Amino acid sequence: MNERIRAQRPRSQGGMSLLELIIVMAIIGILAAVAVPLLKNAPRRAQEAALKQNLRVMRDAIEQHYADKGHYPPSLQALVEQEYLRAIPPDPITRSTETWVEVLAEFPSSADEDPWAETDLSPFGDPGVEDVHSGSEENSLNGEAYANW
Repeated sequence: MNERIRAQRPRSQGGMSLLELIIVMAIIGILAAVAVPLLKNAPRRAQEAALKQNLRVMRDAIEQHYADKGHYPPSLQALVEQEYLRAIPPDPITRSTETWVEVLAEFPSSADEDPWAETDLSPFGDPGVEDVHSGSEENSLNGEAYANW
């Protein structure tokens, strides 16, 4: 009698058919094919986001120094010494704090061209760091050089 009850089970209680398994595997394969390229670039995207953030922090500190003192800082290290930054952040692409490229401010060579140029010089007589860029020679995911950011 038990055999007869088992034989009359409704189809809904049975396992999945081979066709259903193939369809599920195809869907999983399509999702994996879409996700893998996105995940492959995730670490580089994270580095690029960190680079943008570090550049923003340092540029804000440079501008704050200029607003407070009337001249650009002589170096990035001066921003740390004068407590505009806690520390120089590392370049996430090169993984070093020593590879930042400091862009010095450009001022006219004589006061005839700009009578206010002398007020922008640091007390040390140099123009100071006006901007900072990554020292990496690599290109970003969109093809632009990190050094141009």
